Amino acid sequence: MRLTTKGRFAVTAMVDLAMSQNKRPVTLAAISERQKISLSYLEQLFGKLRRRALVESVRGPGGGYRLAQDMAQISVADIILAVDEMLDSTQCGGRENCRDEKKCITHNLWADLNQHVFDFLGSVSLKQVVDEQKPGPTSMSPVYDMRESLQKRERAAIAI
Repeated sequence: MRLTTKGRFAVTAMVDLAMSQNKRPVTLAAISERQKISLSYLEQLFGKLRRRALVESVRGPGGGYRLAQDMAQISVADIILAVDEMLDSTQCGGRENCRDEKKCITHNLWADLNQHVFDFLGSVSLKQVVDEQKPGPTSMSPVYDMRESLQKRERAAIAI
């Protein structure tokens, strides 16, 4: 599964914007400084986000960007799609020509994974991501080592 820098930076910048906007627009220079993302790269991303009506620009002194919709209505998938990011774990880009111009034997597995990831990202709102940034008892998400679970399943299979 590939989510490139473009998608990650777009989501990061949108979270920053949502967290930083009060009644005043937020400048890309401020987001660039806080998130260590190149200003010219942010300009490209925000042009795409604006065209998809996720953000709106405010010109003039005190100008910048603000969300064009309520953050609860914007999904992470909306942001990723707005910047033309593709989430694809197939070898063929979904064209079903993975092996000798035919669909490979694991194509459906990877295509299903794409759908699950897209469904998950579509179910997570920008507001949820912002709310997770607020200090709480534990702001750290656990990382699970899937190898341990796999080893238990392998031992159970051997025991049978």
